Amino acid sequence: MQQRRVVITGVGLVSALGNTAAETWAGVKAGRSGIGPLTRCELPGLAPEIAIAGEVKNFSPEPVLDRKDARRMDWFIQYALVAAHDAMVNAGLGGLGPVPDPTETGTIVGSGMGGLISIMETADTAREKGTLSRVSPFFIPASIINLAAGQIAIRTGAQGPSYAPVSACASSNHAIGEAFHAIQRGDAKMMLAGGTEACLTPISFGGFAAARALATQWETPETASRPFDATRSGFVHAEGGGILVMEELESARERGAPILAEVIGFGMSADAYHITAPPENGEGAALAMKRGLRSAGIAPERVDYINAHGTSTPVGDRAETRAIRSVFGAHADRLAVSSTKSMIGHALGGSASIEAAVCAMALNEGIMPPTINLRNPDPECDLDYVPDTAREAALDVVISNSFGFGGANTTLVLKRFE
Repeated sequence: MQQRRVVITGVGLVSALGNTAAETWAGVKAGRSGIGPLTRCELPGLAPEIAIAGEVKNFSPEPVLDRKDARRMDWFIQYALVAAHDAMVNAGLGGLGPVPDPTETGTIVGSGMGGLISIMETADTAREKGTLSRVSPFFIPASIINLAAGQIAIRTGAQGPSYAPVSACASSNHAIGEAFHAIQRGDAKMMLAGGTEACLTPISFGGFAAARALATQWETPETASRPFDATRSGFVHAEGGGILVMEELESARERGAPILAEVIGFGMSADAYHITAPPENGEGAALAMKRGLRSAGIAPERVDYINAHGTSTPVGDRAETRAIRSVFGAHADRLAVSSTKSMIGHALGGSASIEAAVCAMALNEGIMPPTINLRNPDPECDLDYVPDTAREAALDVVISNSFGFGGANTTLVLKRFE
C-alpha cells in the first residue's frame, strides 16, 4: 500500500518577532532580533546579566478568545489557540472554528513546561491566603500540557488523535512528526500540530541559571543569542509557539488548499548519555538526521539547507556541527545552515514548531533565514551559517533539527511541493 503524501497548507506563529506567521517571517527575512530586556518578571538573587528574553510582545488573545475564557487558560494555551487561528486562516479555513471533516482531523501539540505560570501563581496565592480552598477549579485544565491540543480540538470539533508529546525542546518536532505519521497511516486526513511555551518565570530563570545555560549580554540583549560565534555564552530564554495545518495531499487538493511544502520524512533518536548535555561528537543528533533521511528516502546530497537546533551554547553548537559533518561528509561544505534562535531566542518546547513553519515558508519563497550576531566564528563551527543576511536560493529539500534535555533528538525533512 502506497503511503499517503502529507503537505503543509497553513502555519500560524506567536513569537518574539510577531504574533502571526506573516510578522514573524518578515522579521526573520529582515534579520531582526526580537530579544530585549526581561520585563515579564523580576529575578531576585540572580545576576542581572541574565535578565534578557525573547518575550512575546503586545499579545492579546482577542478576538480569538474572549477575556473570560482567556482568564481560565495559562498563556501557553492562549498562544497555541492564537497560532492555530492564524494557521487556519492561512490554510484557507477561515480561522479557529469547525474543521471540514471533524472525525478525520486531529490535534497534537507539545510543550516542555506547560502551565508553569499558572502553577506558580496558584501556589503563591494559596501560600498568601493560608488555605487551599481558594484554588480555582480551572487550575488543573489551565496548566496541564495536553490542554493546548484539547482546547484546539474543542474549538474546532476535531475528533481525531489528540495528545501532547513532552520531550523538552524537541516536543513540538515530535508533535509534527507524529502528525505526519498519523496522516501517513490513515488515522486522519488533517492534523493541527505544533508546540507552545510560556514559562518566563523566576523559577525557570533560576533553574537555567543554576545550570549555567543562559546568555549574559545584558547591555546589548539583541546580540545575546549568537549561535556558532566564539563569544557565545548560552541561550536566551524565550516563549511562543506555532501550529501547522497538515493534510493528506489529495484531501488538500480537493478543497483547493494552498500548499507551502511537503513533509517527506521524520527521524528520532536518544543520546542515552546525559540529562542535559549532548555527547561531544553529536552521535545522537547524527542518528536522528540519518533516520530522517532514511524515512524520506533521499540521499544526504539532496539537502540544501538545515535549520539548526543552534541554541548558542558552547557544547551544543559544536556537537551539532560535528553531527552534520558526520552525516553529510563532503556535502556539508555545500550546505547552508542557520539558527533562527539568533533572532527569537529559545522558546523551549515551542521552538521546533516555529522553526518548522519558518522552513515551510523558506521553501515556499526560496529564502534561507540568516544567523544574526555571527561576528567571530568558532573555529570548531566551520559550516556556512548564512551570517547576518537572508539569502535567496532555489531550495528543494530542507531539514529542521530539534534536540531536548534527556537526549531527545528529532529531525524533520521538508520538500518543495511540486
